[in-house]
Amino acid sequence: MKDFISLHDISEKELEDLLSLAIKLKKELKSGIAHPILKGKTLGMIFTKSSTRTRISFEVGMTQLGGYPLFLSSNDIQLGRGETIYDTAKVMERYLDGIMIRTFAHQDVLDLAKHADIPIINALTDLLHPCQVLADLLTAYEHKGHLENLKLAYIGDGNNMAHSLMYGAAKARMHCSIATPSGYTCDDEVVENAKKDFAASGKSLVLTNDPVEAIKNADVVYTDTWVSMGMETEKEERIKAFDGYQVNAELMKHAAPDAVFMHCLPAYRGFEVTEEVIDGPQSVIFDEAENRLHAQKAVLATLMG
Repeated sequence: MKDFISLHDISEKELEDLLSLAIKLKKELKSGIAHPILKGKTLGMIFTKSSTRTRISFEVGMTQLGGYPLFLSSNDIQLGRGETIYDTAKVMERYLDGIMIRTFAHQDVLDLAKHADIPIINALTDLLHPCQVLADLLTAYEHKGHLENLKLAYIGDGNNMAHSLMYGAAKARMHCSIATPSGYTCDDEVVENAKKDFAASGKSLVLTNDPVEAIKNADVVYTDTWVSMGMETEKEERIKAFDGYQVNAELMKHAAPDAVFMHCLPAYRGFEVTEEVIDGPQSVIFDEAENRLHAQKAVLATLMG
């Protein structure tokens, strides 16, 4: 595993190893055991999309691993302002031991990985968000004790979270149901890839427009904002389109009684989820947010160690 760009690209064994390492590193941190695995290593962190959890978790994680995180906003580098991705990649690989990038176009990450001889980590694109889903799987494992044969239900926009959740569920040998409104379904190519992954795992993938069908007997219930960054002009239109897709107490009744609720955050209470659910006893959103740190440390240690 040279890069971490998509959960579709890694094997079930590689996913298992990442989760096992994340559990080990988390246990060591809680026990006060230092693990300077990346001492002397530098991670370049390219942000053309702002973030709370991504920046904090990668900076803190790299520091805890003994390395140095270097924050690079779109104002700090020439990428996107005339310099090609090829030139940027060839220059940065001379200075850095790895690059984390959070950006809009997924192709930019693929091109960076193609031209750079150092590891590239996809910290979010408009197509995929694998780091978040790795943390989600870690959280589900902690609360359920296993992943195989659990059912994950996602209710909402067919966006980067829905895409990576499909990939991650298949590689974790979970069942998955995705409920999206017409016109906001998942990317066709991602769906075809996911179907192949689920066929290989022997687990089920259900794509529907019915939230009740999707959530029935689910062990993990997931949603995301209806209006992602860069879609602000579509807000009113999207709120109308997603009527009936709110995760509320009534919808949660159709999930398994011991189901946990997840959200990648930031959340907009009263829109995609009610306060009763997100602040209720089934919500594990802050465990999930913390696990970004531990899951990403596993990725960093694996790729750069």
